Amino acid sequence: MVPHVPDEVESVWRTLGGDPALLTRIAYRSAGDVLPARLPVRTAARACVAVCALAAAEYAGDGRTTAAVTVDDGAVATAFASERHLRIDGRAPENFAPLSRMWRTADGWVRTHANYPWHRAALLSALGLRDERPQALEAALAGRRAVEVEDAVYAAGGLAVALRTPKEWAAHEQGVEVARRPLLTRERIDDAPVRDHGDRPLRVLDLTRVIAGPVATRTLALLGADVLRVDTPERPELSDQHADTGFGKRSALLALDRAAERRTFEELLATADVVVTGYRPGALDRFGLSPAALAERRPGLVVASLSAWGGYGPWAGRRGFDSLVQVATGIAAVEGTDERPGVLPAQALDHGTGYLLAAAVLRALTERRTVGGTWHVECALARTAHWLCELPSQAAPEGTYADGLHLAETESALGRLRYAKSPIAYAGGPADWRTAPGVWGADEALWDE
Repeated sequence: MVPHVPDEVESVWRTLGGDPALLTRIAYRSAGDVLPARLPVRTAARACVAVCALAAAEYAGDGRTTAAVTVDDGAVATAFASERHLRIDGRAPENFAPLSRMWRTADGWVRTHANYPWHRAALLSALGLRDERPQALEAALAGRRAVEVEDAVYAAGGLAVALRTPKEWAAHEQGVEVARRPLLTRERIDDAPVRDHGDRPLRVLDLTRVIAGPVATRTLALLGADVLRVDTPERPELSDQHADTGFGKRSALLALDRAAERRTFEELLATADVVVTGYRPGALDRFGLSPAALAERRPGLVVASLSAWGGYGPWAGRRGFDSLVQVATGIAAVEGTDERPGVLPAQALDHGTGYLLAAAVLRALTERRTVGGTWHVECALARTAHWLCELPSQAAPEGTYADGLHLAETESALGRLRYAKSPIAYAGGPADWRTAPGVWGADEALWDE
């Protein structure tokens, strides 16, 4: 009997360039009505984890064999809400700041994102506010049109997105560009010779923040990679965010506009296997971090690029987060009511895209062993949103969900952490991360070994 292969898993695996014969290595375990929503979130989440786990098992097999993979819906659902399950010495993290939410405008709704202090400052400046209380922002937005707010806040360097219906997004120039693209792209950009990292761990430079990029690199760390996250000291990460996504990694600070620290980065790059970037397209080009520039300096590298809106269309240079993409693409309208926009049951665009990006990196590493080349893989939250909205309705669930089975606790430099375990599971694979998150920015900018 040939195991059933869900269409969405087969389609994504094909986009990744994977061998279709390996799909029968995946077994699925249902866990009831997890991630309930009008859109097929459970179906999408399962597919993202399935292809990532299969790519991990394929890579771990080193071309000899691919271990059996298990995708547990309960583990998937728990992991997709990892930031909500996190506890730090018993305290729940703050996932959204007071000014990060939906607001009524004169003609509809707008969503703002002001978790980081520089984004909060830009939001208030764009609206001419000195008062940081939510009531003041609510009053300022009530008399303005949603698109007017969107344009003004983005022009000031902040983040705000007007609510759109699926039909409005499909007609929007950025929506048209997103719809034309595949779920993810993978390209061999030169003919660098076949290469592997040998006996040392895979080396990954992590230049990402928030959720999607860090989920991808957190997954690579689970699989044994030496992941070094590099940030500028001028833009501190939120401590709770780091506590959730910093498992298995180290964290260093480098100001790339300083000559000595730029040399340190170049020394790291000289022996890196993977570079993952999660900033808006073009933002890092001045540091020579475009895929083409990286390929020239480090042939055989795998470069992974992540953005909110994609590197194309009129919004290519815009910042964005999962919550904003849900609002722009019509998801919030679909999940809402006549009275108020809704949200997905998890930051599913972030988490799903993170696992897709990790899968694309692993597949590129597998290809590098056999055909060589420098590889560029790319994902965008808006494209994941488009894919989610196109998936057929999910089947009625079976089984019983018990999220406590997929949580663990550990001591760390940040306190005692309760955290979601990884949903990536294959025979002989790792059960957990080797290390808990350390203090953000406290590690040396060196490879571990």
